[in-house]
Order: sequence, then C-alpha cells, then structure tokens
Amino acid sequence: MKTFNDDQHMEERKQRILEEFSKPYVIYKEHKIHNTIVFFGSARSYSSDELAKATHLSQSEKNKLQKMTRYHDDAIDLAYKVSTWSKSITEEEKRLYVCSGGGDGIMLAANQGANKAGLPSIGLNIKLPHEQMPNHYQTPELSFNFSYFFIRKYWFATLAKALIVFPGGFGTMDELFEILTLSQTNKMPHTPVILYGRAFWEQVFNFDLLTDWGLTSKEDELLYTICDDTNEALSLLQQKL
Repeated sequence: MKTFNDDQHMEERKQRILEEFSKPYVIYKEHKIHNTIVFFGSARSYSSDELAKATHLSQSEKNKLQKMTRYHDDAIDLAYKVSTWSKSITEEEKRLYVCSGGGDGIMLAANQGANKAGLPSIGLNIKLPHEQMPNHYQTPELSFNFSYFFIRKYWFATLAKALIVFPGGFGTMDELFEILTLSQTNKMPHTPVILYGRAFWEQVFNFDLLTDWGLTSKEDELLYTICDDTNEALSLLQQKL
C-alpha cells in the first residue's frame, strides 16, 4: 500500500503533474492559440433529438432532462456564433477558440458548435471512473486528458478571455465559483463571466442575499452577467473583449 511518505510514489506523482502542466503550453504554442472562450455546463444534457432517441433513459429521467435540451441547443448555437466571429478576426494571435471540459452534454455541444463553424476547439478532459469520455467534436490535437483537477482548472483559467456557464451540477458550480473567487481576489485578470439561463441561475442562487448579508459587495456583482439569448451573449462578448 502506497503512503504519503512513499518516495517513489511521490516522484511518480511529481512527474505526472509536471507533464500535465507543461504539455498544453507546448501544444498551444505550436497551434498559435493565445485566447479561449470557456464553456462550462452539465455533462448530462442532450439535444432534443438525442433525448427522444435515448433508449437507455426512463421516461421519468427524460422528463427531468427536458428542461436542459434548450440549453444544449443554445450552447451549440453560441459556440458556432463565437467561432464564426473568431474566424473573422484577421490577427491570428487575437483569435478566440472555444474550450470545453471535453466530455458530453454542454461540453460536447460547445465543441460541436465550433466544429460546425470550421474552427478548431479544445477539450480539457478529466479522468473519472464514470461520465467523462472525450467527445468526438473536439479537435484531436487539442484534446487533453488530466488526472488532476487543479491543473485542469489552471488551463481553463489561464488563457480564458471569457467564460460562459450553462446550467450544471457540482462540477460546474465548483469551476464557476473558483473563477469568481480568483477574479474577486485579483488572482487572475478580470474575466467576463456570463451565466447563461436566467430561470436556472436566479432559482439556484440568490446572489442578492449574499450582498444583503454583507458577504459580498455590490462591486462583486460586476464579476458576472446573467444572459438568456445567444445573440445577447455574443453581443456582450464583443463589447467586453
């Protein structure tokens, strides 16, 4: 059994960490990728057509997931619009590339939208015992597999010029609040955060309550914008970037 003081185990872990930390830098440099638009969201969403054909789901499960089909479709549309806009940017070093967690659901939808627009997209996959398998829409050369969440989060944040957060579960919340915390504490440059889906976000979180209790300030509300339409979201990005 390996222990914390197992020197060989620690050396192996150190090498994995260094490799996972450095490999994306080399690949991004090779592909001249300097800026990303990160899409966060549930791994469990389906398009309307996919949900109807999902024979492995019970009708009860389909009913629960029905609300997410709109957001899945919107993620495809928004990633397509972002990538189409990016293609029009003549200075290559200023182009914006869609980056997702590389799995299914909203992540797949984001990569699918970029693929539809004919622009490469990034998948930052994480090794998990279930759920997370690399989707086939991410660009193979820009698909990474991480063992450690903290390195994956670093690569989400370090090139991000904006983040678009669709409805999601614990993983999405973890990623969202880490970014908000880093921005609030000036540990990363201010990065626009768009919370997509007003009905979801206003029901799940009462952000005003945090301010009313003195736990956040009114200035912290500038860290995010709630949006409910792909054209509006694209316009916000074009204004802020």
